[in-house]
Amino acid sequence: MEDKQNNSLLIIILDTNPVWWGRKQLANDQLTLSHCVDCVTVLADSHLMLTHKNKLAVIAAHTDHSVFLYPRPQSEKSMAVKLPDDGQYEVFSQVEGQLRSQIQRLIAADKVKIDDMYEVAEQPSDSLVAGAISMALCYTHRLEKECPIGETLSTRILIIKGSNDCPSQYMNFMNAVFTAQKLNIVIDACVLDSDSGLLQQACDITNGIYLKIPQPLGLLQYLTWVFLPDPNTRSKMALPPRAQVDYRAACFCHRHLIDIGYVCSVCLSIYCTFSPICSTCQTTFKIVGPQKLMKKKKKL
Repeated sequence: MEDKQNNSLLIIILDTNPVWWGRKQLANDQLTLSHCVDCVTVLADSHLMLTHKNKLAVIAAHTDHSVFLYPRPQSEKSMAVKLPDDGQYEVFSQVEGQLRSQIQRLIAADKVKIDDMYEVAEQPSDSLVAGAISMALCYTHRLEKECPIGETLSTRILIIKGSNDCPSQYMNFMNAVFTAQKLNIVIDACVLDSDSGLLQQACDITNGIYLKIPQPLGLLQYLTWVFLPDPNTRSKMALPPRAQVDYRAACFCHRHLIDIGYVCSVCLSIYCTFSPICSTCQTTFKIVGPQKLMKKKKKL
């Protein structure tokens, strides 16, 4: 009899920041967006191949919005039906076709924005990872409600990120991470470039795996070795050691990561410089000055 606890949902959040990928292309880097999408496609197909009850979702974290690459709405599925190649599983064909078509749409939309309205220097350079995680949590909640009685859904989120952290997303990002912790959702991170302090915190809080890949061309090997097994299987495998976590917080005034700051005693907001009024909850603090020295009375 098949175990009903094996229903697994893998949500892949792919950083499609055109600014970061454009710099990679200008530097003639061998890791391209096309190669990354191919690796993600192989990982997605491998996850679906483990058991027919496994589910998949892929979200693009772009500069100005986050969008589902797979699955797409039912109306779009009926409009663009692609027949699978000979010998190819139909679901694999759908995953590959939708990923490539949606990535092409994102790139085409960026070209139109640059040509019509903005210059390249004015384009936002931050990836909306916090928004993508929020979309993943909402999608998970919907699928859990649709589960038949007696079945459960185990969810994990894999974030593949290349661009730098955005301190202005700190509050939204940490709220999403603590929500995932409350829902027992594991967050994994595969970092393609410089280390991410926010993703280190997210993985440590949710008992996920944080990995900065040393060889970008070996992305597929790292994805299938480290991130394909579910959390229950990882305890039996030899995986990379846990990275040292940077738990610095971002101040609410300038969104900079700080080591020492001032904390509001009412709402716990953090500031890098002292302020007599909390800008978050408008609490006014009493400034205690030095005590006045009492004059000694002269003895008669």
